[in-house]
Amino acid sequence: MPRIPTYRHHKPTGQALVELAGRRIYLGAHGTPESRERYERLIAEYLHNGRRVPDWATRRPDAGDSGVRLVNVMARYWEHAQAYYTGPDGLPTSTLQDVCHALRPLRKLYASTAAEQFGPKKLKLVRDLMVEKGWNRSTVNKRVKWIVRMFKWAAESELVPGRVWQDLKAVESLKRGRCPAPEPGRVRPVPVAHVDAIQSHVSPQVWALVQLQLLTGARGGELVIMRPIDLDMSGEVWLYRPLQHKTAYRGEERVIYLGPQAQAAIQPFLAGRPTHAYLFSPSEAEQDRRERNHAQRVTPLNCGNRPGTNRAVKPKRLPRDRYDSQTYTRAIVRGCAKADVPKWTAHQLRHTRATWLRARYGIEVARLVLGHNAPQTTELYAEHDHERAMQVMKEVG
Repeated sequence: MPRIPTYRHHKPTGQALVELAGRRIYLGAHGTPESRERYERLIAEYLHNGRRVPDWATRRPDAGDSGVRLVNVMARYWEHAQAYYTGPDGLPTSTLQDVCHALRPLRKLYASTAAEQFGPKKLKLVRDLMVEKGWNRSTVNKRVKWIVRMFKWAAESELVPGRVWQDLKAVESLKRGRCPAPEPGRVRPVPVAHVDAIQSHVSPQVWALVQLQLLTGARGGELVIMRPIDLDMSGEVWLYRPLQHKTAYRGEERVIYLGPQAQAAIQPFLAGRPTHAYLFSPSEAEQDRRERNHAQRVTPLNCGNRPGTNRAVKPKRLPRDRYDSQTYTRAIVRGCAKADVPKWTAHQLRHTRATWLRARYGIEVARLVLGHNAPQTTELYAEHDHERAMQVMKEVG
């Protein structure tokens, strides 16, 4: 593979430069984000165009196109997203992370470009960068749509002409087998033995969430926001109506059924808790961890560090009042590493429960428990009982 020209420093002028096709191209002040972005964009277009230098590269770095810069549009859209994609509790939803991941490649290549000049070819280059990062096809398509959605918002906010958004809609999604992006792997159920292996390597709060998800088949994001006020404990089977869920924006209700085992998993976290407080708190988990470490202390208290003296005065990150789906999954992955078992994620627990429910009670019961409107959606979660099929064919085939 031919070598990619490097980002260099021209010491006499203090500028950054790169040599392409025997030509020296200056990028602006060395080490600045603007020169780095210009370099990344230049290399991407140079390779995409068959190693031809794009026309804009011959202009001075400070003589760009006029108009609103993409970095300003992204900043405005990020402010909108932070206010719009929040739950009833005022905390950001997981959608905000999708927006963040989608805009990073765009910012890397075209932050200083005039938003009005961004077209389908540039969007394809951003998509190529996503593919180079190793993102699978469905993830790339999803994040490209977020970029197009941002331009739709910019058009209705009169930051860019509407034609820009219309032109970007012409870019087709990547097709299976017709692009270099890898296909997404199918989510499989996780063996129960791998689940049990992490019990001693995660906090009691995370283990309770794991047990709840394995018993109910609920989404992790629905369980991490559980509060006493959301529980109907009047019957033998408790009913949990999460404050926020995947289809809440459609006005649909989500009910999660908690049987005796699920009730036993959350009982330790109900005693003395305010009705509006989250049951599973990372800050409480951290406090419990410190207390356990102190109880296991071997060094006498009059020797070594006194309790609390080695804490950071201004820590960069403080434990929150509740987990979100990402921090919950990260805790599971760390537990898998400590237990030396294959990595699995919280979403696989939902597939495990769906498969068990389908095999024992049928697809309709699995649909109701998982909260799906159509059996076709449940089919994506519940694996077919191949062992049962093979047993039948052994007898009749």
